Amino acid sequence: MIQALFESRFAVSPTEAKQMDTTELRNNFLIESIFEPYKVKLTLTHYDRYIAGGAMPVDGPLSLPNPEPLKAAYFLERRELGIINVGAKGTVIADGTSYELDFKEALYIGKGTREVRFYSSDPRQPAKFYLNSAPAHHTYPTKKVSKAEAEIVELGAAETANHRVINKLLVNSVLPTCQLQMGMTELKSGSVWNTMPAHTHDRRMEVYFYFEVPKGQSVCHFMGQPQ
Repeated sequence: MIQALFESRFAVSPTEAKQMDTTELRNNFLIESIFEPYKVKLTLTHYDRYIAGGAMPVDGPLSLPNPEPLKAAYFLERRELGIINVGAKGTVIADGTSYELDFKEALYIGKGTREVRFYSSDPRQPAKFYLNSAPAHHTYPTKKVSKAEAEIVELGAAETANHRVINKLLVNSVLPTCQLQMGMTELKSGSVWNTMPAHTHDRRMEVYFYFEVPKGQSVCHFMGQPQ
């Protein structure tokens, strides 16, 4: 079953961004909804032609769609896909091979994979597959990466409120990819700063997806040129 919602967004320069009010910034940079039951939701950004989104199957499978703007015979004809399950246990089937993903486990799917389907193990507790995709020039093997197999880096300190653990799941030190790199940051208790010290990414764009935010708390994202 394919229940897909697809959106395409153009890029914004720093000069334009400085003139934007809060509503305009949110409209251009915030993806309000990633997961919706029974649907695959995707946003194509013109930054590196990156796609971010989510798949939330419930009592049946969801198929990875092939949106017309990709101009491809199938979604992964010229792309690679990274998946992190941020919900209950589920399964991803890639060209007939099944990969069971538990909470915070990841899967890399290489260029040339024709069919991808998503399943939840229990419809009462659906899986939530967070998706990232980038253009690819080479086919690398599809591979599952558990948290135990990730490269773990501990950074920051409690004194500066940025003590955190970086779980490098789908990165070149763990498995080969073309452009796609995916990791997961977990803040230690009492820490609130994620990417401090502040920095920029001139070589590639970056998508932040926040989850496990405690009830009654919110996320503030600061952006702009250093000067």
